[in-house]
Amino acid sequence: MDMDHLFEIETPYPDLTDLTEDKTAIRLIAPQYAGCYGELTAVLQYTYQKHVFEQLGDDETARILEHISVVEMKHFDYLGEMILKLGALPIYSVLPPYPSRFYSARSVSYVASPERMILADIAAEQEAIASYTTIARQTKNEIVKNGLLRIVEDEKLHLKIFGTLLR
Repeated sequence: MDMDHLFEIETPYPDLTDLTEDKTAIRLIAPQYAGCYGELTAVLQYTYQKHVFEQLGDDETARILEHISVVEMKHFDYLGEMILKLGALPIYSVLPPYPSRFYSARSVSYVASPERMILADIAAEQEAIASYTTIARQTKNEIVKNGLLRIVEDEKLHLKIFGTLLR
């Protein structure tokens, strides 16, 4: 059994084949790709926390974080493909294709207490859901909109999982 399917919904991501150049859409989604609250931060934060939970002897939570991180990496990859098809290289910047405002790992929450880590994750998932939902409303690009709303469904599942871990 593929464990990742416990951490992502079964609906496939919308196909990006027909996506065409759209600079406005790039500006909307780039922060979700490599901004301080974007997918790159989520991948790094959950991987960091996996190691901390392993060190604390909580292998179950570490395994959950590892699987969620893999799903976030899928989001990151999907957004990178989206940015490329929209007309920019998927550089780690909030302003592709301009090589400025590069990503920095200072946005990762480096707290190390179990409760504070999970609270940080809940806040991050809430931020992601709110941001993706807002961007989906703002964009006129239906392919982008549907892709973002698909990601939201995974983020809602992650929020539920983190809520359970907190309890």
